[in-house]
Amino acid sequence: MAKGHRSQIKRERNAVKDKRPSAKLSYARVSVQKACFVLDAIRGKSVEQALGILMYNPRYASSLIEKLLKSAIANAENNNNLAADNLYIAECYAGTGPIMKRVKPRAQGRAYRIEKRMSHITIVLDERK
Repeated sequence: MAKGHRSQIKRERNAVKDKRPSAKLSYARVSVQKACFVLDAIRGKSVEQALGILMYNPRYASSLIEKLLKSAIANAENNNNLAADNLYIAECYAGTGPIMKRVKPRAQGRAYRIEKRMSHITIVLDERK
């Protein structure tokens, strides 16, 4: 059990901010499973290598993640004054977003549910030591 009151614990946890440059794409119209195929391919790679992988990956999610990675690089250069050639992908993950529920008519008056899934994709960069 943690020490202190719940508000004190939250205050201490929120006081420690992550200084690494990052970018987040919310409500991406791609499922988490499909996004994770692409994210697994670039995790831990340098920024130049990851951009090369994303440019030639045929999956739809790779175009979204490429744009997100370029945004994270721009955040690193403008907000943190970091050089782009020293950066690598420290963390990248996708979490589930809301699901749009649709109905598809089927034979004999039945209806099947179609779930159009969304995800929240996050990329965190860091500088090589």
